[in-house]
Amino acid sequence: MDHFMLLRIRKYINQPIAMRELLKPTLLLAVLIFLAGFTSDTTRMDTESEDRRPITIYNTYGYLDGDEWVIPMRLWVHTPRRIVERLSTRVTRSIGDLSRREVNTFRSRLRDFAANSRSRRTVDLTFNQDPDGVQYRIEDLDGNHPRTDQNGIIRGTLRLPVDKAETLLENQDSENSWLTIEASSGRYSGTGRIQLIDPEGVSVVSDIDDTVKITEIPAGARIVVRNTFFKEEYAAAPGMAKRYNEWKHDEYEDVAFHYVSGAPWQLFGPISDFLFREDANFPEGTFHMKSVRKNVLTLSSWRDLRELATNEKVTYDQKVSQISRLMQHFPDREFILVGDSGEMDPEVYTSIDEMYSDQVKEIYIRDVVNHRELNPERLDGMTIIPAPTIESGVSQFDGYEAFTDAE
Repeated sequence: MDHFMLLRIRKYINQPIAMRELLKPTLLLAVLIFLAGFTSDTTRMDTESEDRRPITIYNTYGYLDGDEWVIPMRLWVHTPRRIVERLSTRVTRSIGDLSRREVNTFRSRLRDFAANSRSRRTVDLTFNQDPDGVQYRIEDLDGNHPRTDQNGIIRGTLRLPVDKAETLLENQDSENSWLTIEASSGRYSGTGRIQLIDPEGVSVVSDIDDTVKITEIPAGARIVVRNTFFKEEYAAAPGMAKRYNEWKHDEYEDVAFHYVSGAPWQLFGPISDFLFREDANFPEGTFHMKSVRKNVLTLSSWRDLRELATNEKVTYDQKVSQISRLMQHFPDREFILVGDSGEMDPEVYTSIDEMYSDQVKEIYIRDVVNHRELNPERLDGMTIIPAPTIESGVSQFDGYEAFTDAE
């Protein structure tokens, strides 16, 4: 079935008009997710992937509730699906003039879109260096321990007694109150990170694209696709890591970082690897991203794809919801909000400031569309970080013109 669908899609994209449409990032994602999800969870796994069965635990945080830490959890049980990676890579070779390096980069970035989600799995969690070896399971709102859903996801909370947390922090020789946790489900396993955040202090909420990572969203869809899926090395926004590390090490005693992005969770791996590697050197933080379910048998998956492709307001709603949740979990912390002017960060942060004015310490906007001169009212009351202006259809990276419109 995958091979049949590949032939149909490849024939479609070989048409010039269709190819130009496919290069819109939302439609490219939709095609990739469709390819990835078309093989159901019950399909036989690729023999190549049987030796690698990961559980992804997304960076999260804990907040105090009485004598317990409450930890919002999200994890994903999955296996690589090499056949879909290979088939989708063949499709990609039909798109423009791509080098082998670009195709290989694309295949790597595609991996979590193409993975086979594993449903109905129970997952046990243990903290590293726990002398008691206690096993935990995620609880839902009803106090039950859910299995993975049709998209391989478990969401809920984990509760950790304060005295147990103190023991774990000491045993793990923790820095900045980060704990390492292990997940297992039969032959599936994975490792994740949790930061226990004090009720008082300063939290930095940071956008990612064009705030800390140069994506060039105002340049247009084709350049965004290139920079997201085909550019071998992501590029850091100049000066932003230095600014964040000054806040962390010099200006504030207890600062936490939360990366809130409209990018889908399937890009968590490449983005987190980029942010926290030595040369980028951004402070470790929690992640809050966009849910794009990819099981084609569920209506919710198709709704996600439709909204990703057609609803520009969905990222606004997502960010307002996720930041509001942070504000509610930490009512006594002050928040610094950092974003860019290329999308709706000023509007998101204005809404947050209206709802939680006592908690918002400052708003920083990296101005990538020169609205400090062209539309200063939009950035009124915000601290502007000047940045080079991103122009439509123009990329600052050499050799990235292949996806521009042909006359």
